[in-house]
Amino acid sequence: MLELKNICYSVKDEGSGKVQDILKGVDLTFEGSAISVITGPNGSGKSTLIKLLMGFAKPTAGRILLDGEDITDLSVTERAKKGFTIAFQQPVRFKGITVKKLLEIAGGKKLNMDGMCDCLSAVGLCARNYIDRFVDGTLSGGELKRIELACAIAKGGEVFLLDEPEAGIDLWSFEDLVKVFKKLHDKTVIIVSHQQRILETADKIVLLENDKLISAGRKEEMFAKLTRRPNLCWRNVEEAQNG
Repeated sequence: MLELKNICYSVKDEGSGKVQDILKGVDLTFEGSAISVITGPNGSGKSTLIKLLMGFAKPTAGRILLDGEDITDLSVTERAKKGFTIAFQQPVRFKGITVKKLLEIAGGKKLNMDGMCDCLSAVGLCARNYIDRFVDGTLSGGELKRIELACAIAKGGEVFLLDEPEAGIDLWSFEDLVKVFKKLHDKTVIIVSHQQRILETADKIVLLENDKLISAGRKEEMFAKLTRRPNLCWRNVEEAQNG
């Protein structure tokens, strides 16, 4: 179980010197063996929350607990050793590194063809067509996103942090991507997304807005709340509720 207790995060504007709140007083619990989707308008602190969970930034105030252990001050490397895995909104390109090598780096071990097939087929790619390709500009944004997700699967872990995993990929994503999430359902999966089909996979939906936690609860409860917010475009969510 992952717990956030009164999490605050602020930055100082270099021009004016004023302090800007990005997150303020967030209390959340993410259960194990569950998929939680964080949603909300742009600038509400969703991606910042993912960065705080992974350790790329430290909260201005508040604590982060993993199964009762305070991990607030742990580094990214230390959190990775505890089973944290992240997939970014914009995947990183690695000049001179093949897909095969990147999967082995992520998994921390040599992988045979079956192992690579397992990771790549889970994200809709044929291993034979990709293992010798370089992770560079020759790959499309969608291909890079799938390979990044394959690396997350190769690494394994207990806590998966996925920042808009659907970004940059085609309609394939909303079918096979959901299958990937379901395969991870025995883990703690935390996703940032606006997409209806991804919201539909959630056990829990978290709504952030104006640097605060507005509401969090089971999917069935949250759909009605989301559709009543006039400042958000939740037409797809409403369709999901009715369908």
